Parts: sequence; structure tokens; C-alpha cells
Amino acid sequence: MHLDTGVEATLGVASLIGMFFGGLICGPLTDRIGRKPMYTLDLLVLVVASALSVFASEAWQLILLRFIIGAAIAADYPIATALLSEWLPRKRRAGMFSAVIIIWYIGASLAYLVGYLINEFMGSDGWRWMLGSGAILALIVFLLRIGTPESPRWLVGAGRVDEARRVIENSLHVRVTAAELTGSLPRTVESRGNVLDLFRGIYLRRMLFIIIFFTCAIIPLFALLTFGPQLLGSLGMGSGNLTNLGTAIINLVFALGCVPAMKLLETIGRRKTIIWSFGLMVLPLIALGLWTNAPGPFIVGFFCLYALFSGGPSILEWAYPNELFPTRIRAAAVGVAVALTRFGAAVGTFLVPVSLVTLGTSATMFIGAAITFIGFLACIAWAEETRSRSLEETGAIEGVPPTPTTASKVGSAP
Repeated sequence: MHLDTGVEATLGVASLIGMFFGGLICGPLTDRIGRKPMYTLDLLVLVVASALSVFASEAWQLILLRFIIGAAIAADYPIATALLSEWLPRKRRAGMFSAVIIIWYIGASLAYLVGYLINEFMGSDGWRWMLGSGAILALIVFLLRIGTPESPRWLVGAGRVDEARRVIENSLHVRVTAAELTGSLPRTVESRGNVLDLFRGIYLRRMLFIIIFFTCAIIPLFALLTFGPQLLGSLGMGSGNLTNLGTAIINLVFALGCVPAMKLLETIGRRKTIIWSFGLMVLPLIALGLWTNAPGPFIVGFFCLYALFSGGPSILEWAYPNELFPTRIRAAAVGVAVALTRFGAAVGTFLVPVSLVTLGTSATMFIGAAITFIGFLACIAWAEETRSRSLEETGAIEGVPPTPTTASKVGSAP
């Protein structure tokens, strides 16, 4: 389409801006109407918008469709992660969230590999098939999601105890009574929450922590994912379609970085893992800023080190919001976190191509290092330890012990 730098940058951030609105709206909505209805609706929106991208003829059409796709993706963060966390046993939460994020990075790596192949064999119109491929994948996932049960935790909180009992019996083949599900839990405690609850008391501190560390982790990450080929090209690491291969390799290392983090999160704990991860993530960005004319293997190596060290924050971006808030506002917490952090990521990603042109590669890398260091300080100040604790314990307000129920055991049993 022969786009200028400004339009290209707008295309890069359109989906992130869509994620801002999608997370802000769909997170609280998921707490209000349930996980299951939203779990399939967002995939349908993704299918339609991705399919329409194939036929876009103007830049504004692509920008609009990328915005819609971003909103659908952001909706899936609170829906899918809340549903997953509320079904998982406590000892498997970190491992399963690790598996999800590993698959996410493998998908990101494969996206660049597919992009490389499409560019090689389909020429200048290959980008249409890149964007359209999302419709095929989303349709497959939509079909796989049919029949997914609702969260028993959410059902109990909504007063649908008998339905929660049937879901547990059908899914886990465990018979429970209504009394076991509700226990002595007062209805007011698990009443439907208000999004404003996220910004009161200890939950305000937790939201600030999640927003700061989340933003500081994803600004460099999204810049690399969106403009990886341009970044590698500016550092002298190849040009044209070849840079897609380099970016694919780096994204694969992001997945590998989650493997040791998966073990560390359950051995030394969440707090130590995220602090050390952020501290180490600063170093390769500083090295790239100091040595912009390094040989190609060193440049890829520095990027790979950053990717390797980022495993802990990558997993906890999804795990922490689900662990630190109760069921009544869990999806809202994830949605608001996604929304606010994507706004920062959108601003950062928009400025990456501008910074490369106006400030240069070295200054861009130093800015990334400074942002990461802010995340390091936030983790030292506010990171909490949630290892081996139930969702009732981690989501409770300090000083108010949770009431154990059979419903809580669905996602917290050994």
C-alpha cells in the first residue's frame, strides 16, 4: 500500500488501542454475565474481522479491522485466564499458565515464519493472507471451545448453586451438595463485584503493581513483536524478508525462557522470580545500546538473552491478576490490567519507529532499559508471594481470612 511511517505506526498500534477498550469493557462484563458466553463470542468477532482484512483496499479499513481484532483479543485475556485459573488446582496453576504462555510465544514465532514463507512465495499481496489466516485459526479454536463448562466459582457467586453442583459432577465426576458448595460463606462476600473495587484499599496497590510491571514488561516486548524486523535491520542484522527469520528465532527463545521460570515459580516463588527476571532483563538492553554495531550473532544473542530472562514476568502477567483478586472481580482485574497496560504499550510501540529515526537505535535501547528498570523497582516494592496458596487466600483482603468451601477446592486442591 506504500504507507508512510506515520500510517505504518498507526497500523502497529491499532490493535493495542482496541485491546484497551476490549479489556476495559469485556473484563467487568465477564464478571457480570459469566465466563462461558463471552468465551465463544469473542472468537466469532475475531473470525469475521480477520476474514474481512483480506479484502481491505484502504489503510483506514485495515486500521479499523486491527482495532476490532485487538478488542476481541483483549476480551479473551480476562475470559480465558479467569476460567482457567478457577478450574486449576493450586499446585498446577503456575505450570499450566506457563504452558499457555509458551504456546503463545511459539505461535508468535510461527507467525513470523509463516510471514517469511508467504512473502517468499506470494509476493506483494502476501500480507492479505497473513492477516486472513487468523480467521482460519480462530474458527478452529471456536469449534474446540464448544461445550466448555462454566466456572463453578462464578456460578456460586451468582447464586446458581445447583447449576454449579451439576457442572462439577459432570466435569470432575465428584458429587457435591449445595451446602458443601456454599458452606458458611455469606452471600455479601461473593456478591457481584464493582469495577471500582479494584481501586480501593489493598486492591488499589495490587492494581498499581500489576499495571506498572505489566507495562514495563510489554513495552519492549510489543515493540520487538511489532517492529522486530525493523529493529534488527537498524542494527545491521540483515534486511528485507530475512529479518522475519531473525525475529522468529527471538520469539522462540521467549518460549524457552518460560521453561526454567515454570520451575522457579514453584520452587523459589513468584516474588523472587519476578525480581531477578526484571533485573537481568535490563542488562542485554544496555548492551544493545552500548554496542549497536556489534556483529549479527551478538545482536541476536542479546535479544535472545532478554527473551530468556523474561520468562517469569511473561507467566505472571497472566497469573498474578488472577491470583491477587477474588472471583467477583477477577475478570475485571485482568481486563482493566490488559486495557491500561496496552495503552502504555500502544504509546511505546507507536514511538518505536519514530525513535529509531529521530533518536537512533542506541537511545531507543537505553529507553527500553530504563522502562524495564522501573518494572524492577516496582517488583521490589510490591511483588507478593502467592506460591502454594489457594485463590481464596491470595485474593482475600489482608486480615480477613477466607471461608473454605467446596467451590474453592475446585481451583485450589493439591
